[in-house]
Amino acid sequence: MNTFLWILTGLLAVLFLAAGAAKLLQPKEKVVATSGAWAADYSPGAIKAIGLLEILGALGAVLPAAVDTAVGLVPAAATGLGLLMIGAGAVHARRGEGRNVAVNALLLAMAAVVAWGRFGPYAF
Repeated sequence: MNTFLWILTGLLAVLFLAAGAAKLLQPKEKVVATSGAWAADYSPGAIKAIGLLEILGALGAVLPAAVDTAVGLVPAAATGLGLLMIGAGAVHARRGEGRNVAVNALLLAMAAVVAWGRFGPYAF
């Protein structure tokens, strides 16, 4: 199970690093064109803040365990990513973007499994 959680955490981190970097490094117009029309409703600062939170969550899910320091941050970061996905799912559901809601639900499930495993029976 430990190996499964590492793989799931790594996949979660890669996905959130990519999504966060796209939001943080690209101008708002490019984010709207690539990520969806939802971004048009938000200021450039808000989009960059979301991207930064995604990057920090991804790093927090992997780095503490990788360097064996403050490993309690791993499930906390996974919980934070799950909360981001709840918010994102609410935004997409309000806009009627069913496909994006499904992606958010999948990412939420992945983050929940990592949080459950690392808070509970498979803690470091």
